[in-house]
Amino acid sequence: MSKARILVTRRWPEEVEAVLAERFEATFNRDDRPMDQSALAAALARYDAVLPTVSDRLPAAVFERPKLTAKIIGNYGVGYNHIDVAAASRTGIVVTNTPGVLTDCTADLAMTLLLAVARRAGEGERQVRAGAWSGWCPTHMIGTKVTGKTLGIIGFGRIGKAMAKRCHFGFDMDVVFYNRSRVEPAEAMRYGARQLDSIEEVLAAADFVSLHCPGGGANSNLIDAARLSAMKPSAFLINTARGDVVDQPGLIAALSNGHIAGAGLDVYAAEPQVPDALRAMENVVLLPHLGSATAETRRAMGMKVVENVTAFFDGREPPDRVA
Repeated sequence: MSKARILVTRRWPEEVEAVLAERFEATFNRDDRPMDQSALAAALARYDAVLPTVSDRLPAAVFERPKLTAKIIGNYGVGYNHIDVAAASRTGIVVTNTPGVLTDCTADLAMTLLLAVARRAGEGERQVRAGAWSGWCPTHMIGTKVTGKTLGIIGFGRIGKAMAKRCHFGFDMDVVFYNRSRVEPAEAMRYGARQLDSIEEVLAAADFVSLHCPGGGANSNLIDAARLSAMKPSAFLINTARGDVVDQPGLIAALSNGHIAGAGLDVYAAEPQVPDALRAMENVVLLPHLGSATAETRRAMGMKVVENVTAFFDGREPPDRVA
């Protein structure tokens, strides 16, 4: 029996690529260059499975070719707003993701951003590297205390809960959150958190706002100019979710006008492009989408895809099917 033909759109950890090569007739992107939509559409017409990442855009147009060969898209990542899932479903293509395995590392990175922007760590590191530090003094680079402050979380799923746990039990923070569905109070209290009825209530209460909701759809520009204006002038926005959750021009305006104190960002609206205005701001910490970037997590993500695709071609239900 012939092996399923799969395309892996970017380079993955070597251990994962080795398993894929053993189980399938695998084609790898050895140059590790992002594929354009034309190439992705061609891949859907040629391979039995396409294994994309967040850097691969699969809008409805890539599913419009006649006689698509692909039967499954094994997404390397928990977020899948870069894939038009409805269009994939209409053509009979299954879509899977990789939940669970990147929870801790993404929450760790959100905590890193929160601490870095509050304590001006990015500014300080740049100053030392530039040889511009003249020595300790009482008024030098004064930041914001984190311990005991209020954290507001938007989206209380796995990562939101992990962030709440770190902030409440590690930094004695009061945690409030908004979630589309109701969370049992006893469950929320496991993480030292309490649910509020609206995003606006969370934004008004929080000293730090951390976003942990999916991107795309109704969540596009969820944090718009009006909601940014609901935040305290002393508050900071942390985004490790998806870039399109935040109205980027609105954020730039809020930061420029002093409507909020700063931001820590790992994701952007049009990656890898980052607006010059953000790059010029000292009160913004910018990271290159590192939320899941640990060796352990990237391997685990890859093996999740292996499990999903293997199950599918074995005639079993993929464990992480989203469509």
